[in-house]
Amino acid sequence: MSQNSPLSYRDAGVDIDAGYALVDRIKPLARKTMREGVLGGIGGFGALFEVPKRYREPVLVSGTDGVGTKLRLAFELGRHDTVGQDLVAMSVNDILVQGAESLFFLDYFACGKLHVDTAAAVVCGIARGCELAGCALIGGETAEMPGMYPDGEYDLAGFAVGVVEKSRIIDGSTIQPGDVVLGLASSGAHSNGYSLVRKIIERSQPDLNAPFDGERTLADVVMMPTRIYVRQVLQLMHKVNVKGMAHITGGGLLENVPRVLPDRTVAELEKAAWPRPKLFDWLQAEGNVAENEMHRVFNCGIGMVIVVAAAEAEPAMVELKAAGEAVYRIGRIRARQGDEAQTVVV
Repeated sequence: MSQNSPLSYRDAGVDIDAGYALVDRIKPLARKTMREGVLGGIGGFGALFEVPKRYREPVLVSGTDGVGTKLRLAFELGRHDTVGQDLVAMSVNDILVQGAESLFFLDYFACGKLHVDTAAAVVCGIARGCELAGCALIGGETAEMPGMYPDGEYDLAGFAVGVVEKSRIIDGSTIQPGDVVLGLASSGAHSNGYSLVRKIIERSQPDLNAPFDGERTLADVVMMPTRIYVRQVLQLMHKVNVKGMAHITGGGLLENVPRVLPDRTVAELEKAAWPRPKLFDWLQAEGNVAENEMHRVFNCGIGMVIVVAAAEAEPAMVELKAAGEAVYRIGRIRARQGDEAQTVVV
């Protein structure tokens, strides 16, 4: 190419036609997630949403997150169809903690070279997550940025907005000694602790495609998408008084549960109260990870914690089981002694 040859965006590494092809693939996926409140569709400069009129004093609740280094495993394994659900789950589960119904979701997909099939697989997972959460995928951004990411790699970010009645915001302020701590089972490691997961895999060099847990391979287990609890817990909130919730993400049980507890209380959890999935036993053994570190990094089988009054524990468990959740009575709230840690696993 001579010094004066005409240049195009394609010459600079950006394929506009691939971007249009991806949008065409996304539109039918997004349409499947539409719900009451959506005004307009994909493609506008801004996405419009009308807060449902059944809310008398609506308060908007927002959350944003990514998938973290679980993406590195997705690249290495060539599995791109589940990380989109992870992306949605991390935000919608977060805003659920305050009692919010998820309304809509926007995503950001950045790459060095846009591969339409890969990006479409990711967005298909995002749409699936939105359907599970009952929220609309009403917009997003796909950024092809040559030189910013190696070919075949990408990054993801997501943003969820929900709504809660002002009088029904859940903030943990009514939690008191004697209350019961319930735990909802996780689907795996969800989207947290993957830098340590990858380090353990690097050290132990397992066959990721060999049977690991029943018919599932280790690759299947580590890439299992994050469970979305939104519909089941919103349904529960109509039946019992949920005092507090914690989404068990980075920091595990030990660092997430205290975020919703009043200062003078402690959540005492019994590790024998729930079955720990095989993945976490394997990670602990192969990485020689201390027990306390396991609970500071991983969810260890509990993806969402719910605090209710003792009298409502059994009705809550019945309701959650009927909604398809594996739920366990994992501990209790007691008075705090001095400056002890606000969550202990015994």
